Amino acid sequence: MIDSDSNNRPARPHIVIVGAGFGGLACARELGRSDCAVTVVDRRNHNLFQPLLYQVATAALSPADIAEPIRKTLGRYRNIHVVMAEVTGVDAATHALLLNDGERLPYDALVIATGSDYNYFGHDEWRALAPGLKTIHEARLIRQRLLLAFERAERSDDSLERRALLTTVVIGGGPTGVELAGAVRELGHHTIKRDFRSLSVEDHRVLLVEAGNRILTAFPDHLQRYAHDYLQAIGVEIRLNARVEDVDRDGVTVNGETLRAGCVVWGAGVKASPAASWFGIAPGPGGRLPVDDRLRVHGVEDVYAIGDTALALDSKGRPLPALAQVAKQQGEYLGRALKLTFQGREPETFSFRNRGNTAVIGRNAAIFDFGRWTLKGRLAWFLWALVHVYLLINFEKRLLVTIQWISRYVTRQRGARLIDENLSP
Repeated sequence: MIDSDSNNRPARPHIVIVGAGFGGLACARELGRSDCAVTVVDRRNHNLFQPLLYQVATAALSPADIAEPIRKTLGRYRNIHVVMAEVTGVDAATHALLLNDGERLPYDALVIATGSDYNYFGHDEWRALAPGLKTIHEARLIRQRLLLAFERAERSDDSLERRALLTTVVIGGGPTGVELAGAVRELGHHTIKRDFRSLSVEDHRVLLVEAGNRILTAFPDHLQRYAHDYLQAIGVEIRLNARVEDVDRDGVTVNGETLRAGCVVWGAGVKASPAASWFGIAPGPGGRLPVDDRLRVHGVEDVYAIGDTALALDSKGRPLPALAQVAKQQGEYLGRALKLTFQGREPETFSFRNRGNTAVIGRNAAIFDFGRWTLKGRLAWFLWALVHVYLLINFEKRLLVTIQWISRYVTRQRGARLIDENLSP
């Protein structure tokens, strides 16, 4: 442990990174084997490839396929120290990070990469009933509820109860909601048809609820229409202009209509972590920390923010989207910039390069938006798979996921359909 006494700071510059997601890890790796001492702080002991988390929730992959201990990921870098702890605040005046065990961690530069959480728009009591999809625990909880609903429906003699148990409501028509809705529909269709003797595929329903008048609004119109038509073709019911008014143990109320459901999932908007409250500054839209073109937090010395936590603007003054590629590019840039800064050199400003936006809709169906040109269908799906395998943390994960995908594509079986009797539904 690095000495927490500010009078005993190491001779090398000490950089503290809070958060080991895409941005935090990219920054740490860039600083690996540098002349800086680096400490990575995260409340969990693992990093997670969130774009494939929905596949854990739908039993296509296991948690270990997309997660890895942070210490293993960064173990090769002898100048990097990992601390598993909860951050409670920052003493910006003395350059110290405050941890939940009372420790004060001194820093010469502080990087905030704490990501985002789902926004329940003032109804946090809905979280337990309609979990989001940001953590392994949430993915396992959704999987548990889906599989338990199938089992309970199999034993029910009440047709209305059986139909309710076999109904899943996904709230939010963004990429997460669309990907999850398509995957749940495929899971239910093939699992019920193959493995459940008392259930009918016709009773399985997936409802995608969106408050706006379109799904996937970040994509061009023709890709939105393609996704909409594909989901409807595989049996997903799409409710547009649908406002969620209540969530309870029996389901959700939408525009005055009660929809009974065995599982409800939330994906209707995100907000940044509460990092702005650590500095007593006014956050930007979505609770994000305003940063300049070198990712420095406005009004706070030696503090930087990247990823979903940061409100960074592009060359036209528009906020950069909360995407993994943005966080990764910012992390890589900031790692290089900090090395230059501590060498007494001025780094260039950050410039985001858009490498395309993508979403998978279902088997052999995905969309890609590269700006000047777009792609949809089987080729887009194949490209989506290649990109996501490539972006996994290491070769071991790439191999594991590739094998699982090939097996699932050929057999249509999902090998991670495990119910944990110790996990409360």
